[in-house]
Amino acid sequence: MKTLENHTLIYYKDCPLCQVYTSGFITTGLLDQNGRKSFSTISLEEQDFIDVNRASNEIALVNNTNKTVVYGIDSLLKVIGIRFPIIEGIGRTRPIKFILRRLYSFISYNRKVIIPSKVEPSEPLQCLPSFNTKYRLLYLLFASIITMLTLFQFSKNISLFPQGQLLREAGITIGQLLFQGLLIYKLDKKTVINYFGNLMTISLMGSLMLIGILILNWFVAMSETLFLIGFGTTVIVMFLEHFRRIKLLKLPSYLSYTWVLYRVLVALLILNFA
Repeated sequence: MKTLENHTLIYYKDCPLCQVYTSGFITTGLLDQNGRKSFSTISLEEQDFIDVNRASNEIALVNNTNKTVVYGIDSLLKVIGIRFPIIEGIGRTRPIKFILRRLYSFISYNRKVIIPSKVEPSEPLQCLPSFNTKYRLLYLLFASIITMLTLFQFSKNISLFPQGQLLREAGITIGQLLFQGLLIYKLDKKTVINYFGNLMTISLMGSLMLIGILILNWFVAMSETLFLIGFGTTVIVMFLEHFRRIKLLKLPSYLSYTWVLYRVLVALLILNFA
């Protein structure tokens, strides 16, 4: 089996996905045992030929022999291509590479709102992605659509609520952002949009839990009581995650309680006027 020797991936240690796939590259022998290195441990010598700012957004692959570096999707294709040249060839065709670059950027620029982590002041090098408004807004749109569709499908299984409508679910999802946004509108734009990103990640996480219940219902018919229990459990998990993220973001704790208040108000409006 071929191994890409004398190459090192500069990975983000706070990104679970990065840890998994870089570790997988080494375990499967695509990279040698020294084939990965944490971003925070880049030496001053390495900073002479590694674009640190670019490496914060696109994982860097260093050729230790000639000190050259490739970034992002190019680095991943090069590692995979050592053993699967056909996959690398397909990935480097213009339309496929265009899609892969956009997908990579979508994930990379939003990774801190997908999986937030505590900033360590003691580390001189912080692997923080650049703030990209376009990709953040695309993420908010993506998460909103998934949340809206999931709530629409899930509500069909609970007779307590009136028949769900896509427009209603869209209004509830967007309304949550507006409601919470009114409470922090005086903060800087970056902080507000970062909070919105975390808020929609929580909604996306809840949607995945509800989708799991819907999938289970395909195989084992579930009673409405079980659907209500599943929904309640999902809300509790979402609240706890919201509370955890608020602490990481150093935002007011009352935002977690107004998050609940909004959902209670919406439920009352639906029950009484829908």
